[in-house]
Amino acid sequence: MNKMTKLNVMLAILSLEAIGTQAFSPSVRNFSTHGTALLATKKEIHSINKFDPFDIDSLPKPSITESAEDGHGKSFNAKVAAISIVATVSPSVANAAGPDWGIFEGRTGSLLHPVMMAGLLVFSLYTGFLEFQWSRQREIGEEINSLKKGMPKISGFSSLSDAISGAEEGTDVSALKAALPVEKLIAELTADRKELASQGNRDKHFSQGALLAFLGTAFAIEGPLNTYARAGKLFPGPHLYAGAGLVVLWAAAAACVPAMQKGNDTARSIHIGANALGVGLFGWQVVSGLPILFKVIEKTKWP
Repeated sequence: MNKMTKLNVMLAILSLEAIGTQAFSPSVRNFSTHGTALLATKKEIHSINKFDPFDIDSLPKPSITESAEDGHGKSFNAKVAAISIVATVSPSVANAAGPDWGIFEGRTGSLLHPVMMAGLLVFSLYTGFLEFQWSRQREIGEEINSLKKGMPKISGFSSLSDAISGAEEGTDVSALKAALPVEKLIAELTADRKELASQGNRDKHFSQGALLAFLGTAFAIEGPLNTYARAGKLFPGPHLYAGAGLVVLWAAAAACVPAMQKGNDTARSIHIGANALGVGLFGWQVVSGLPILFKVIEKTKWP
């Protein structure tokens, strides 16, 4: 029987003593006996847990020589009876240990955070790969435009080969022949760019980045809440600090998106830098979180 249960039982006994004193013990002698027992019980309760939410100690205490018919005695007994009944039927008042979180305090709920965050690390790396593919698609387009500027003019022909074949006799075609490797490179880059564009990397990166920010923030909050539910306090350290910093970097990267959509290169650089630093913090979380994971497995039970 824990301390709170003992307190409830003693308060119930105390209420019966108080009610019995008023209803069936009008004599001074009987009241003295019950009054002494009541005060002794009260002292015992106080010594168990020092728990006095209703401020019983401040109530006037009747002397053992006072009559049961005295007003102070009646008031004291009535107040104690009411308090004990309320405390007995109100577990939320008597139970100072906090609510029972059920499965959330067990191993199942405790392992939810590390499993999800490990999955989000892989998801984060894949989202970064999609950004790389989208960046490559943009860079290929710029490279193609730059190569085309150095190509010789071939008005009326679809390719350099056609221009060379259709050149009049005596025409110098050496410049056209020298540009053939460049034309081949442009064709290869154009095919690569077309393939990347068909993959929809830009849209995938945007949607997965938004999902990563949501799930990552949600489970970055879930982890400390689970710790508090199990232990009643948090444990500040590298793992907690890295998680807080990671959420800030996700928010900074997301804040750059509107400017990036307008072609702001500075915002794009900040976005990429914040995500790269975030991956580094994610790796730090894995290293600093392993000892915590082992301790959780040691201290918790299924489910």
